[in-house]
Amino acid sequence: MRIIKALGAAIGGILLLCAPLIFNSGACFEGGESYTFFCGHDSSDCRVVKTYGNAALAKLTLADVCGESTEYERLDVQAFLDEVNGRAVFTEKLSDSLNYYCTADLPYSVELYGTEINLHICIKQSGVTVASPIIFGGY
Repeated sequence: MRIIKALGAAIGGILLLCAPLIFNSGACFEGGESYTFFCGHDSSDCRVVKTYGNAALAKLTLADVCGESTEYERLDVQAFLDEVNGRAVFTEKLSDSLNYYCTADLPYSVELYGTEINLHICIKQSGVTVASPIIFGGY
C-alpha cells in the first residue's frame, strides 16, 4: 500500500512540474523586457496584467487570457516574422511609429478590415512592442 501511495505522489509531482507543457501555457514571445497579458473576452473589457518575471509561470495564474505582448529595445522584424512563420498583411505609418499587422502561427486573432490578424508589431524610436493578436490600449 505504501508503494502505491508513493507512486501516486511521484506521478502527481511530475504532472505538477509538467503542467506548463501539458496545458500549453507557454508565453507567445521570448526575451522581452517586460511581458503583458490581456485578460477578458475582447479589447473592450481587457484587464492588463504586466509581469517582469517568468511569463509562462504568470500565465498559469490567469484566466481568460485573450492576448499577450512584450517589449524589446530593438528587433530584427524579418527574423522575428520568420520565427513565428509570419507575414505582414498591411502597415500603418503614424507620426511616431510604424505598425505591421500580420498573420503568424500564434494563438490569438482579431478581424481587421476583413482579414484575420494575429500579430501586431509597433516600431518606435523608444523600442519595439509585439503583441498577439494586437496591442490593446495605447501604444
